[in-house]
Amino acid sequence: MAKLTYEETVYTFDIDFAGHVNNAVYIRWLEEGRTKLLEAVGFPIAELVESGTFPVLVHTEIYYKRPLFLGESVRIEGWVSKPSKVRIYLDFEIFNQEGELAAHAHQTAAFVDGEKMKPRRLTQEEILKLDQFRD
Repeated sequence: MAKLTYEETVYTFDIDFAGHVNNAVYIRWLEEGRTKLLEAVGFPIAELVESGTFPVLVHTEIYYKRPLFLGESVRIEGWVSKPSKVRIYLDFEIFNQEGELAAHAHQTAAFVDGEKMKPRRLTQEEILKLDQFRD
């Protein structure tokens, strides 16, 4: 299985009052990951929007396993768990600098037709592109 892998660093503005990474930062990292994953399979966001298709997040679940702290290097891996005819199911794992799983996330996204403002079906070609990073 091919996975998208990228690095992040925990900065001071990522830290909450408890001294670890704020949960909102995980959402930002997932947004970046989803954008990178779509671009890696051939769906640059700007081109999708220009064509009248909007990639829209429908659902997010995050399971926190370990806290992340200031200055840590974070590795994030993402993949397509399954594309369906209308939805794209994504998974992400976030690891601390020791390689330990810090969080696991599931996301559901859809391509929305910009004119109708409703989810549209994925074409067979789009599903094949997504299969490049499929579990």
